Amino acid sequence: MKQGQSLWTREELILAINLYCKIPFGKVHKSNTEVIHLAQLIGRSPSSVAYKLVNFASLDPSLKERGIKGAQNTSKLDKEIWNEFYNNWDELPFESEKLRANFEHSTVEAINNIEEADLPKEGKIREQLVKVRVNQSFFRSTILAAYNSTCCITGLSNPSLLIAGHIKPWAVDEVNRLNPQNGIAINALHDKAFESGLLTITPEFKIKISSKIKDQKQDRETLQNYFIQYDKKNIFLPSKFLPAREFLEYHNKERFIS
Repeated sequence: MKQGQSLWTREELILAINLYCKIPFGKVHKSNTEVIHLAQLIGRSPSSVAYKLVNFASLDPSLKERGIKGAQNTSKLDKEIWNEFYNNWDELPFESEKLRANFEHSTVEAINNIEEADLPKEGKIREQLVKVRVNQSFFRSTILAAYNSTCCITGLSNPSLLIAGHIKPWAVDEVNRLNPQNGIAINALHDKAFESGLLTITPEFKIKISSKIKDQKQDRETLQNYFIQYDKKNIFLPSKFLPAREFLEYHNKERFIS
């Protein structure tokens, strides 16, 4: 550590991981407005924040799998907080958003654009609704950032037309609801096909189209344009948080109609 620098606190590191999740890997630099904003919140320089994000990249197993290395001088606390966050996707994202709201001198509802009119005034139902909506917003931001707002099937890059889809459904695996390795950026049509088992992604990251579509005699041109042409092609891979093979295997075996 350079002279004059202070050690990062646990809270600062949680906020940094929160930001790491929500910006594309290629935009982890000191000129990024979100990096600058976090730096202002915690009283550090944009360069310091950007470097910390690169430190976290060195701990990201999905980047290691692709041979991408971040900075190599991560601290013991960096590793502890990263592991705490990475192994608690069901709790830490929401906790990090509440922490961010505190630093912003705001509320978790306000920073996530949740309309007060849509919520009960108080009570457990309100708390549950807020948590669900905040978590959904966090998951979407994380997935779109990982895929650089690009559909993994078609390459479509219009965020308003994309869904942060779950590989293993929300209702089936509560622990991994917010795990970004259980998510894909996908357009609405192919998301519906994925949910219905008419399309899957293999553990080798290849697209498979169900025989229910490939063998259909009607609307052949439409099916060719929207589905069959993608059969056996590779998906557009994310820059981080690669889909976990265990979730892809589950979808192939349990959801896909071969």
